[in-house]
Amino acid sequence: MDTSTYDSIIITDLVTSGIIGVKHPERDNPQNLLLNITLYKDLNRVGESDEITDTVNYSSASKMLIAEVATLAYHTVEALAVHLAKLLLQTYEIDAVRVRVEKPKKVSQTTRVGAEVFRTR
Repeated sequence: MDTSTYDSIIITDLVTSGIIGVKHPERDNPQNLLLNITLYKDLNRVGESDEITDTVNYSSASKMLIAEVATLAYHTVEALAVHLAKLLLQTYEIDAVRVRVEKPKKVSQTTRVGAEVFRTR
């Protein structure tokens, strides 16, 4: 799938909070995570109708992601990214999804570290 010419809905720097990490004390308390999501979907229909029911409501998607991350406990951002990609594909009528999960300021000399996955139907 060539996503360079595909329509997309984007959610950028969504702040979530959840348990993630390999060792304690990192796993003792929820920590902030940043999600960057791209939902690939043909937007012609909503472009003509201007009806929210013809697209993915990014507010609802964001709320779902925040709630989901809050209930989970993963060791790796990679596993969390895969889980969220599967959830989005199951929940919404989209053709593909790109999910980036980042942990801010967790590695010295960086602003963020993380993982990104791309999944299709």
